[in-house]
Amino acid sequence: MHRTRQPAVLAALTVVLTFGGVGISTSPAAAAAPCTSSKAGEPIAEKPWPQQRWDLSALPRGITGADVTVAVLDSGVDADHPQLRGAVDPGLDVLPDGGTDGRQDCVGHGTGVASIIAARPVPGVAFRGLAPGVRILPIVVSKQIAGAESTGDKPASVKDMARAVRFAISRDVDVINLSLSYGESGSGGLEEFRDAIREAIAADIVVVAAVGNAKQRSNPTPYPAAWDGVLGVAAVDADGQRLDASQTGTYVDLAAPGGEVLMALPTRGHTRGSGTSFATPMVAATAALVRQAYPDLTEEQVRKRLMATADPAPGGRRSDGYGVGILNPVRAVTEIVDGQPRAAIPPLPPRKDDPVAEAAAARAAEQHSRALWLAALGLVLAGFVLVLAVALPNGIRRRWRPAGS
Repeated sequence: MHRTRQPAVLAALTVVLTFGGVGISTSPAAAAAPCTSSKAGEPIAEKPWPQQRWDLSALPRGITGADVTVAVLDSGVDADHPQLRGAVDPGLDVLPDGGTDGRQDCVGHGTGVASIIAARPVPGVAFRGLAPGVRILPIVVSKQIAGAESTGDKPASVKDMARAVRFAISRDVDVINLSLSYGESGSGGLEEFRDAIREAIAADIVVVAAVGNAKQRSNPTPYPAAWDGVLGVAAVDADGQRLDASQTGTYVDLAAPGGEVLMALPTRGHTRGSGTSFATPMVAATAALVRQAYPDLTEEQVRKRLMATADPAPGGRRSDGYGVGILNPVRAVTEIVDGQPRAAIPPLPPRKDDPVAEAAAARAAEQHSRALWLAALGLVLAGFVLVLAVALPNGIRRRWRPAGS
């Protein structure tokens, strides 16, 4: 699928996004302590443009990503956000001196990524994850914001990145989301990380990675997106145009919404951000939907289905900027590809008994029955009156003598 080449040297690990207008590159920090500042914001009620682009109501009933687990290798995930509460499993922190189980996020990037995948619906907010039935496995690999590289935080080593991937494999995840990339400058090799990614693919895990936001900064080949078997994701805006920063190359497999994307903030509320970091979870979530709908598909078949059902892009059916096209979750789940049968979804559970409702229904039925009896009695009385109205004048006229006498 990709034409890859091995990097001679290793760049710092970067989370490839623009978050609220601020570029963020991730270099993990050692932080088991509570977050020193809150990233909370106000809820945003309006419907996000990706949800307007796709009519998610057209998905088959019950296809929500249920029974599917997505590993999010990022800055952690806030498990207390109202839309993620109950969706986040205990994970791992591979940072130096890291002591969390992944369910804390002092940066906000991982929470945003996870919410795009699995945010549960809540009243008063139109935003929801593409796969709101998914379980999230958070693995902390990064916490540093771009422009703050001098804070003393150190990036996760290649060995620790490999450990993060292997932890996800050990937890039997179905999809791995990597909204991050390695470039080609710096020192060190990626062999151990690459080997772990290969192990994940061999374990039938769909691996999805961002292609990066450095198009205007030499457009370096991004890893792991450029490795064989990894879905490399570019970002488009609401008009379907590639973001200027979204990198281009043969490693781009498909594009997804990544411009001014709505997502959750740690603790509460929402924000918007841009970048391939936020396009990547769109693809990971869709892979989760496909894995639920077609449980017998291999990871390779899932990747092929996502690409076969992509919408046409400005770059044509195959281009370095858009890959094969723009992701379409509804088509990915509903279209017939190679005759693959969709899983049968069990019927809805029976309605729970409600004594108050049942009593009201019984009273309504009794009143309806009484009304029918009264209507019938009214018809009988009306008929009797009609008979009298005919018979009385005749009887009086004959002075009640029998007819013919």
